[in-house]
Amino acid sequence: MDDSIFELSASWWCLAFVCALVVGMSKCGLAGLGTVAVPLMAMVLPAKASTGVMLPVLIIGDAMGVAHFNRHANWKLLMKLMPPALAGIVIGFWLMKQPWLDDRIIRKSIGVIVLILCFITMLRSKYNFSFGESNGTDFTTVSVAIVFGIIAGVTTMVANAAGPITMIYLLAMKLPKDEFIGTSAWYFIVLNWIKVPFMINLGLINPESLCFDFKLAPAILVGGILGIILTGYLSEKSYKIWVQVLTILAALKLLF
Repeated sequence: MDDSIFELSASWWCLAFVCALVVGMSKCGLAGLGTVAVPLMAMVLPAKASTGVMLPVLIIGDAMGVAHFNRHANWKLLMKLMPPALAGIVIGFWLMKQPWLDDRIIRKSIGVIVLILCFITMLRSKYNFSFGESNGTDFTTVSVAIVFGIIAGVTTMVANAAGPITMIYLLAMKLPKDEFIGTSAWYFIVLNWIKVPFMINLGLINPESLCFDFKLAPAILVGGILGIILTGYLSEKSYKIWVQVLTILAALKLLF
């Protein structure tokens, strides 16, 4: 990796700090914002390099989310999602080694999938059909969990873009606000740590990229505090609407 890519002008540093701030906010309550940060960082750095830089940023944000919402995680749900997601990470690692991999195709495919899932979720709310039990705490269709897990694993490895996929799944489970955030935080901190050795193998995480991440850490912490404060003002209903809107916007951003 060319170290000169980290020599940024003041304006590009400002955008990098905004990305870190947004990640902190998304990991501590304002779910969906994180996916907006991914394409923004890709404007600051080359696409593949930005993927490696974003991973430690996401992990710091995940740690803040886990620290504040850890007691609310739905472990039964997590145990169903983790194994297929790990398989998806391995598939994503293999894809990243392929010379024919087109980042634009991947992002557009993710955007289309998320919009379709958003449409299904809205139909589900209107006509009251469900993927699982009516209380949203169990998941009766294991095959659906496997599909979501694999897609999330592949997309998080290739483009750090599993957020919208996971948000749609958790919305379908009708989790309470704090349980939604806690489950998401644990899910992503585990997946993101698993990705670290793969990213090191690809040369996308190195001393220079970690030094760049270290400079962004204060913005992540500030964003996390803002996310916790703002989430506290949102009701259960308004929070779910917020997540749906941000998820749709994130999907559209991936498309365009």
